[in-house]
Amino acid sequence: MTSRNTLARSLHDLGAAAWFGGTLMGAVGLNGAADAVRDPQDRARVASMGWAKWSPVNAAAIGAHLVGGGALLYANRDRAQHQSGVKANTITKIVLTGAALAATAYSGVLGAKVATADGQYVEGATEPAQSTPGEVAAAQRQLQYVQWALPALTGAIVILGAQQGEQQRPAHILAGFGSTLARRVRK
Repeated sequence: MTSRNTLARSLHDLGAAAWFGGTLMGAVGLNGAADAVRDPQDRARVASMGWAKWSPVNAAAIGAHLVGGGALLYANRDRAQHQSGVKANTITKIVLTGAALAATAYSGVLGAKVATADGQYVEGATEPAQSTPGEVAAAQRQLQYVQWALPALTGAIVILGAQQGEQQRPAHILAGFGSTLARRVRK
């Protein structure tokens, strides 16, 4: 482990941190603030505008995470293949990243539907009123779940990234390669 991957790690970690932090702040802060807007006809607009302003930053964060993650995977491909535990972590993280990407895209689709409620009565960013149009109300009800799934998924990505960092400690590398070698000898 003589090479350094500072730029790739920085892109990977800062991208994941911004993706996680943005989704959590959006669910708690932005949607919560939109819920508190006095005029119920402005609530959907306020939430939609906030998410629209965040979207380019979120896209850059996701892109940075993916580019950094790809570079790290390439740089550590031998270790990922041969060190015990690294492959399972990597596969799990890739699956969770795919799920988080899908949930992010779905959230955007739902958010676009909610944006059409500008001027309509809504209880909050993810809470329809009785008079909210059906398609908008359905999107809001789905967003009630997606808004919490995203921080859970992206938080798990951050945790798995931390675990991967721990797996690069010299003692873990030796133990991981030793476990892999022992399994191969027993076959």
